[in-house]
Amino acid sequence: MSEQQPAVPEPDGGLLRVRMDLSYDGAPFRGWAVQPGHLTVQGALEEALEVLIRRPVRLTVAGRTDAGVHARGQVVHFDLDPGEWQALSRGRDIDPGAALVRRLRGVLSKVLGGRAGAPSPLRTLAGAIEIHSAVPAPPGFDARFSALSRRYSYRIADRPELWDPLTRNTTLWHDRELDPKMMNNAAGRLIGIHDFLSFCKPREGATTIRELQHFSFVRGHDGVITATVQADAFCHNMVRALIGASLIVGTEHDPYWLHQRLLAQVRDSQTKLAAPHPLVLEHVAYPEDHEMMVLRAAQTRAKREDLSET
Repeated sequence: MSEQQPAVPEPDGGLLRVRMDLSYDGAPFRGWAVQPGHLTVQGALEEALEVLIRRPVRLTVAGRTDAGVHARGQVVHFDLDPGEWQALSRGRDIDPGAALVRRLRGVLSKVLGGRAGAPSPLRTLAGAIEIHSAVPAPPGFDARFSALSRRYSYRIADRPELWDPLTRNTTLWHDRELDPKMMNNAAGRLIGIHDFLSFCKPREGATTIRELQHFSFVRGHDGVITATVQADAFCHNMVRALIGASLIVGTEHDPYWLHQRLLAQVRDSQTKLAAPHPLVLEHVAYPEDHEMMVLRAAQTRAKREDLSET
């Protein structure tokens, strides 16, 4: 996955920052971040925005997702000249944000499904990215650095009678019955601020210290287990590694193994990644107070830059 530098306008640049909320089916994409020669969510969105704005537009995302991972509550920001924002309405009495959403949907349909000579699988991707809203962001907003937390869900069907072909693209079919109570026992021991090196694919110069705020497994009325994982931020592969380790706990019934792995501080052959297709970014939380938002962004950016993290 390529690195992404956030778009930070000059203080006197007079730019208008736009917050855009969206969701996407991650199955056909090679993850969020632009990768030359591959279809990615960021690449498709930036291609569509370039058509509308008539210049390259760089997106900053709340949480980069890996190949095959979905998002229901993704957030991005980008910067426009005020004139570019107003021009989206084409002189009509319509909110520029509403106009952007409507026009971007149309262009995305062409980007994802209307390329001349595109292979047949690509022609079926219209609707894989859905834009929900686009609004001027409050002062100091940064989709990445202002975020307080990211929350993911992960569905697991642990008995053949629960294997529903209609949800197979968003549910893990696990062939051994799991013990959610045991998994919750183990997951609770990881809550708090820790070094999650054993559950991350570290990047050079980046920290693997994170605050895990919530980690639980609940079996629903339909028998399917849903995992919920929330943290201030996640390092690469962290959620899938946590779920993968929990699957081992759920079948082998050792509530201490997850914490032992945390303390081991090593990524080795025992680090197992759960499949990406059931993983969904559900929600990104931000401060409601604008001053707190500015403070949060400044503190987080300073912390990440101090640790040479991107």
